Amino acid sequence: MLPFALGNLAGPLVLGRFFDTIGRRQMITATYGLAGLLMAATGLAFAQGWLSAWEQTAAWTVIFFFASAAASAAYLTVGESFPLEMRAMAIALFYAIGTAVGGVIGPTLFGWLISSGDRFDILWGYLIAAALMLVAAGTEWRLGFAAEGRSLEDVSTPGRGRGPAASLSNRQHCVIPLGATQPLG
Repeated sequence: MLPFALGNLAGPLVLGRFFDTIGRRQMITATYGLAGLLMAATGLAFAQGWLSAWEQTAAWTVIFFFASAAASAAYLTVGESFPLEMRAMAIALFYAIGTAVGGVIGPTLFGWLISSGDRFDILWGYLIAAALMLVAAGTEWRLGFAAEGRSLEDVSTPGRGRGPAASLSNRQHCVIPLGATQPLG
């Protein structure tokens, strides 16, 4: 587990600055795409029995390196696409959905795939994970926007002045006496 954790940590630390210099759209697409291709290649090598335990661990560590960097930047970019007042909730919601889906479906599917003991059944798990990462890369390429080097307010205009919650937050401090329907003054 330690090598996976190190790959997971090192990816965003080493590659993080490139998301703001090269560009998030390009880097998220490239890192998710590379992680997906590596996952498919590792699955094929595993199914053929070409990898030792150490080689398998090294391959997963490299995959985690790229996938973790992509996911970290993608969560931030998704959050930045929402108005300032909604960003924390948007990030929390996307994280919760991703964690719930991955935490429920992943172990269940993997358990079902390994129950046969056949390496080629497990290959399907690798290929599904690879396909999901390649879909994420394609989605970012198609729908991503330039957020690198820009302030949060420039990426998505704050929602002040729109909707009931915004109108409450924009009001000056006022006093409403008990039983009154309008503020004083």
